[in-house]
Amino acid sequence: MNAIYNVAFGIHIICVIAILALLLLQVKKSPRTLNPGVVHATLTALIAGLVMVGLFTKVHPDEVANHTKFGVKGLVIAVILTLGYKNVKKPVLSKNVWASMLGLTVLNVLIASFWS
Repeated sequence: MNAIYNVAFGIHIICVIAILALLLLQVKKSPRTLNPGVVHATLTALIAGLVMVGLFTKVHPDEVANHTKFGVKGLVIAVILTLGYKNVKKPVLSKNVWASMLGLTVLNVLIASFWS
């Protein structure tokens, strides 16, 4: 179980880094477009997160799971995924949507880092 949890954790981290990188690549672009990789990375991060939540009690039997934190993180990533699906086929990504996706991704990293 530890191996599966650690693989899911690694995949989750790589996907969040990919989301940030792909969004940050659009900073200086004149017409911003949404790379489909953002949607794929977000969905993969969500699935990896669900695997980690499912295995949490098996991997950390002495800790109490913080389901509120898991729910908030899941909600944030679901909003990122929804924004991605709505805008992936549009020829231009608005600055507000781009900034929202970037801000929500950073928020998700901050929640994971500082909420104990």
